[in-house]
Amino acid sequence: MPLFNPPPANSDEALDERRTKGYLTGMKQYRAIAAYYDAENEHHDMLHRDVPMLLKHLPQRRQNVLELAVGTGRPAIPLAEAGHRVVGIDYAKDMLDIARAKRDRAGISQRDFALVRGDVRRKRLRWKFDWVVLLFNTMLAFPTLEDQDALLRNVTRHLKPGGRFWLDIFQPNLSLLARPRSQNLDPVIFYIPELNRTVFRNTTVKRDPAAQIQEVTFRYRWFDDRGGEHNHRVTFPLTFIFPRELRILLERNGLMLQKMYGDYDGSDLNSDSPRIIALCRRRWR
Repeated sequence: MPLFNPPPANSDEALDERRTKGYLTGMKQYRAIAAYYDAENEHHDMLHRDVPMLLKHLPQRRQNVLELAVGTGRPAIPLAEAGHRVVGIDYAKDMLDIARAKRDRAGISQRDFALVRGDVRRKRLRWKFDWVVLLFNTMLAFPTLEDQDALLRNVTRHLKPGGRFWLDIFQPNLSLLARPRSQNLDPVIFYIPELNRTVFRNTTVKRDPAAQIQEVTFRYRWFDDRGGEHNHRVTFPLTFIFPRELRILLERNGLMLQKMYGDYDGSDLNSDSPRIIALCRRRWR
């Protein structure tokens, strides 16, 4: 198996459909509304800081990078613009369609940023990568140990010996976890030009610390041009992972933890840190 053979030109559709039958079974339950995704998350400060921090850790020489759960291509596009060759995997065709359109508008070739449809726990590519990245709490959308192990095994499978894995999740907030329910969290109003729609979203979280699960509900409300009100709800489970627990998960799946940061300023992880940003290396075999 070659360490990396870049996809041929015009390869997205082939990668999109080939070897993906049955990939939808057992998929993570969070299903973003693709048309809303960029606009509803744009207000998060962390999404303006995570990629710059990652780029500081990547060598200046060209790296082959696999982004799992690539979504609309938010991190992948600046990685490709910085000169790295990126492959992104996601199960959601509508998200990949947006990523493809954004890539094309940015003038990035398919060779430098290829898109693959598939389950990030099971999808097997022909290539090995210098880096695998998993950002914006995505690992927490796989709430069972079986899913987490499958995901991390797939990370290791796609890394070159000694290759790096970059993971970014929130650090559990014990005071919040002690509350069985929180309502009206993170209210945000955003506008979707393509739909000519202004949307209000708020969040409700129900917590079960014994099961280590948070049930997250996004509630969306908007009005059409006749004044008619529309409501939509998305509910999904989200787990939470503590630092020592994360170290065990990584190590038993062939990944050595090199550093844990607590925020995007590069500060060390401590009890007050909002994030767990883990830099890992695949074990040499």
